[in-house]
Amino acid sequence: MKNSQLPVAIIGGGPVGMAAAAQLAVKGQDFMLFEAGSELGANFLDYGHVRLFSTWRYNMDAAAKQLLQKHGISLPDEEHLPLGREIVTEYLKPLGELPEMTPFIHLNSKVVHISRKGLDKMKDRNREELPFLLVIEQDGRHIEFEAKAAIDATGTWRNPNPLISGGLPLNDDSIHFRLPDIPGKDRRAFAGKNIAVAGSGHSAFNSLLDLLELQKTAPETTITWIVRGELKPSLFGGGASDQLAARGELGTRIKEIIDQGGVNLIPECFIRKIERNEDGKILLTAIQKDAEKIIGPFDEVIANTGSRPDFSFLGEVRYSFDSSLESVSALAPLIDPNVHSCGTVRPHGEKELRQPEKNFYIVGAKSYGRAPTFLLATGYEQVRSVVAYLTGDQEAANRVELSLPETGVCSSRSIPVNLIGKPSVACC
Repeated sequence: MKNSQLPVAIIGGGPVGMAAAAQLAVKGQDFMLFEAGSELGANFLDYGHVRLFSTWRYNMDAAAKQLLQKHGISLPDEEHLPLGREIVTEYLKPLGELPEMTPFIHLNSKVVHISRKGLDKMKDRNREELPFLLVIEQDGRHIEFEAKAAIDATGTWRNPNPLISGGLPLNDDSIHFRLPDIPGKDRRAFAGKNIAVAGSGHSAFNSLLDLLELQKTAPETTITWIVRGELKPSLFGGGASDQLAARGELGTRIKEIIDQGGVNLIPECFIRKIERNEDGKILLTAIQKDAEKIIGPFDEVIANTGSRPDFSFLGEVRYSFDSSLESVSALAPLIDPNVHSCGTVRPHGEKELRQPEKNFYIVGAKSYGRAPTFLLATGYEQVRSVVAYLTGDQEAANRVELSLPETGVCSSRSIPVNLIGKPSVACC
């Protein structure tokens, strides 16, 4: 079969992967989507109890909405803040059941290898004319599929960053690398316990707020917040200046709690070792301002330290990434938190996402690598542009069709925070 007659392969059945499928379906381009989980949006179900800070307006792709409306399926209220599980039940599941989508979606199908058919990474001859060959693991068997293009939308959620500074991996059941359901099914693991939360992003904020709510009914619960960086005002976001009100409120609430002393805060702290005492409690050996100290003991530790991309199945594809962020190379200057911490990124598309391997793209959260701030709307714009390019619409591929909400950190004054003996520091 000629390349032009082959489908486009999409790896990952989350919102961005499904947006790519919807964009291709609207364009009349054949596709096949491979999702490793047993249902679409499996990662969102991991934190199904968490309310997102972006409204449905930013969580639905335009082509997906077009297909749902075509079949008379009502859309969620654009101004409502969905729970993680509602992204699946109210959006991805109905979308995946449409006749334009369901025949081409393969669940329980993990992509374990991708290459150019018959070539390894080193071979050049006729490379761009050859199809991609994907090896899929299904029910313990390996099945091969050919595609004319491949879109990697696998995200980073299942590949968390280590708790120990420097990247040493860890295997301990009392270290929670996802977002535990503290108010619900995981309550007993945390109520009345001594808990540490490590991390400084929105996931850590959610964990802290859930623990503080738990503390109201289990007052013996104690909370320690461990932050690797300095306690800068930008840590708490843009507050009322954030164009996503719920995102700004998260930082404002955490700032108020710190000011009131409701959490034991340990900034500029790098965890070097994890041990257990004679009672089985967790002890953290850490470096703080060049001095070693023991923190704890803790019953449970929540490691909201972010996540990173998995490149293990791309060994024979020519791809590039930024050496520090592991993001798509062209995006690094736009999203590097070492350069700016505002999290506001200009829209970008196919041109910035191009890889050395023609017609192979890394999109969605994975395109950001280890960078911490990503909105689904950004991923939707990415795949709209990529699909336009793959279907021959160069003008649409070059066009920017997205205006992202500002975080309010760089464009306005940061939230003031009480830093005893330290001057206020502004972002960027």
